[in-house]
Amino acid sequence: MADVAIPAQAPMPATATFDARWKRHAAILAGAWVALLAIFHRDTADLATIYWTNTTFGHCLFITPVIAWLVWQRRVELSEVVPQGWWPGLAIVACGGLGWMVGDAAGVALFRHAGLVLMLQGAVVSVLGPNVSRAVLFPLCYMAFLVPFGDFMEGPLQDITITMIMPMLHAFGVPASVDGVLITTSNGYFEVAEACSGAKFVIAMIAFGVLVANVCYVSWRKRAAFMVAAIVVPILANGLRAFGTIYAAWWTSVEAATGFDHIVYGWVFFALVMAAVLAIGWKWFDRDPDARWFDAGKLQAVPTRRVDAPIAGVLVLLVASLFLGWSSLNDARASKLPAQIALPEVPGWHRVPPATRAAWSPNFPGADHMLIGRYADDNGRSVDLAVAVYATQHEGRELVGFGIGAIRENDRWVKIEDLGPVRRGAALRMTGPGRVEREVVTWYRIGGVLTGSEKRVKLETLKTKLLGGNQSGVAVLLSAEQGSENGAHAAIQDFLGAMGPVEGLTDRMTGTH
Repeated sequence: MADVAIPAQAPMPATATFDARWKRHAAILAGAWVALLAIFHRDTADLATIYWTNTTFGHCLFITPVIAWLVWQRRVELSEVVPQGWWPGLAIVACGGLGWMVGDAAGVALFRHAGLVLMLQGAVVSVLGPNVSRAVLFPLCYMAFLVPFGDFMEGPLQDITITMIMPMLHAFGVPASVDGVLITTSNGYFEVAEACSGAKFVIAMIAFGVLVANVCYVSWRKRAAFMVAAIVVPILANGLRAFGTIYAAWWTSVEAATGFDHIVYGWVFFALVMAAVLAIGWKWFDRDPDARWFDAGKLQAVPTRRVDAPIAGVLVLLVASLFLGWSSLNDARASKLPAQIALPEVPGWHRVPPATRAAWSPNFPGADHMLIGRYADDNGRSVDLAVAVYATQHEGRELVGFGIGAIRENDRWVKIEDLGPVRRGAALRMTGPGRVEREVVTWYRIGGVLTGSEKRVKLETLKTKLLGGNQSGVAVLLSAEQGSENGAHAAIQDFLGAMGPVEGLTDRMTGTH
């Protein structure tokens, strides 16, 4: 009888079997996470609102499913690692709590959100232990993309986009000039706004690039090269998109070109550039799709400083609650303000009705007192004075922040450029309805310091909250239209000279002088 060769059976894929200990630790971790999100419910709701309504951070909606998928990919090896409570992980929770408290005291949402995410990460390390944490190190670190960050890139990317657009327009024969962020052609003008800077696209591509670099590459050099492509290609593509919009508007109409651009940018452009970046890196993918994510045998060491999982979960919540309690104590020390305040009488200037041609008013939501008035002198020059007074600051009642100040979110007024400082204040030039231009100078008074810097305001707010002191804050804004005689800048300077020191006005408003 002839021998018959029987083909070898392919090995059956391993299955993940999580024992009772694993299920117990996972349930405790889930409970700790739910409790943390409930304790910091204000920030949880804030994050959810940002994800759902802010197009810059819409990609954050996909981060949680991606993390779940990354953990699922590791499920077989992960089931072989023994979870053990580990109290040194509480140090991560404490760092997150401290960051959250600093953000809450200074009114910096980025710090609060990052602190909450870090506390969630610390809960993983505390409840599941160092071995499991090493096994899921990348998914654990990838949670950082749950924090809405990166809007600081909008300004630099605006400049880069304008720098790219202008030579291309001139090369294609489009007569165009630029003034700050405004590009004017023969049939209209275009604002290279924050939304047009490509920042939202670059931020999303960074998260996407980090994911692909981990999943598809082993070599760190190739990972770095892919990340460079994931950042550079979207910037270049956005410049081409912006140029194409203006060029199309020059040939057709502004309405037709910008309407088409929003459709292309929102639904097609992002997908095309993602595909282009993947196509660039595809050839150099060097990770075997069937390779194990980690060696479970090397993650079996019994950690010292162990603690029972239920105790670890309780300690996580206790440590986090301490920082919340300290923050609540700080908020209770609000300064007492006068019951009524009034705008000052300024020698040589008298009150007049507000402007009707291009009305302007700043935005300071939650201010305890908000006053605005228009003054004119005998030469017919007009200046608007606005004052916002806060007894203390917390979420929803910040002195500085996005959409707070001279220009509100989705305002009719558009910032053109920053100007030089004016007597410790920060000046900017903006344009509004009918191409009316204004100069606005802003001062802030907080912790005995007068400044035009928003960063300094955050720092001084933090100091008064954590170290004690007068928590009141005041914003003073002076504005004049560029059409004024001798210019807006001269009118503001003359009004300042007649009004006297800004800090004297702010101290009278808060009752400290």
